[in-house]
Amino acid sequence: MGLLTIGAFARASRLSAKALRRYDELGLLRPVRVDPSNGYRYYAQDQLERARLVAWLRRIGMPLARIGAVCDLYDASDAAGAAREVRAHWARVEADTAARRDLASFLVDHLSGNPAETDTTMTTATELTIRYAAVTDRGLVRETNQDAAYAGERLLAVADGYGTSGAGAGAAAVEALRPLDDLPAGRAGDLLNALEDAVVRANEAVRGHEESGTTLTAMLWTGSRLALVHVGDTRAYLLRDGRLFRVTHDHTVVQAMVDEGRLTPEEAASHPQRALLLRALDGAEESGRHPEVRLHEARAGDRYLLCSDGLTAVVPETEIHEVLSAAPTPRAAATGLLARAHAAGAPDNTTCATAHVVPRTTR
Repeated sequence: MGLLTIGAFARASRLSAKALRRYDELGLLRPVRVDPSNGYRYYAQDQLERARLVAWLRRIGMPLARIGAVCDLYDASDAAGAAREVRAHWARVEADTAARRDLASFLVDHLSGNPAETDTTMTTATELTIRYAAVTDRGLVRETNQDAAYAGERLLAVADGYGTSGAGAGAAAVEALRPLDDLPAGRAGDLLNALEDAVVRANEAVRGHEESGTTLTAMLWTGSRLALVHVGDTRAYLLRDGRLFRVTHDHTVVQAMVDEGRLTPEEAASHPQRALLLRALDGAEESGRHPEVRLHEARAGDRYLLCSDGLTAVVPETEIHEVLSAAPTPRAAATGLLARAHAAGAPDNTTCATAHVVPRTTR
């Protein structure tokens, strides 16, 4: 069968001639023949399958470098491996999209003059406020407690330190965020920026604790929204309308393996490397930049939980749901969850910070 010109191949593969030339330069899709006199490219019919795969992967926004890896796996008859790569890419896209959706919602409200953006810190059009509590415990096995927590009228924070001075690292990170509790009233976007800046300061504070680091999950109450920042495997949960949602995504090796389809969530729960972090605050300059940030609209009745992995490693989400639903106060929720961790042996430090969103008149 004869070769296809670049124009014919472009039409058959649904790729432009310009894209084909670019993919040739990158080694992603090379022609089988290049005319030595005029440089014209020719392609074989059996290259169409790879070209079409490239086109589909580009449509889902996959970076070119990763497309090459997927195509190589597919060409090597490792379709399962190629599928894992696509699944992992899409998991990252969905996580990024969720965060951007929250920010887009804020921008729509902000640009359209939504009055919620001019509300004071603790009062909104629906008169919402929060009740809050935090508990931290050494557990039944560890000799020291490297967790740290804070709960105030506007700020909730949980950190889980590690290393030779993990307790100091976790405490330093939380201490760097505490001034946010005293910020004057402001718009959600301003407070989100302040939260990001505070994480940079937290990372700088951790730098003084050599060979140590910490995870960090924090929420800042704006009066109508909760701004979230997250690094590591401490978690944030939301109980709304009787359903429990995990708000954060673990930055761990095991979670990445789940995203890639190499592990099931059930297998991940008992994996020996489940505590191995991909992201944390360790004092390195890049660690404090671009943390995961989100905005959540608050509703009366919402219940939030921030916790260390000392809870989630031993207490199933079904039990977390049960305790959060039944607890009459944030303090009861936090201590009830701690009791469940103890009942499961509490092999690690356990920390919980809880908040209930309530009508202001009931505070």
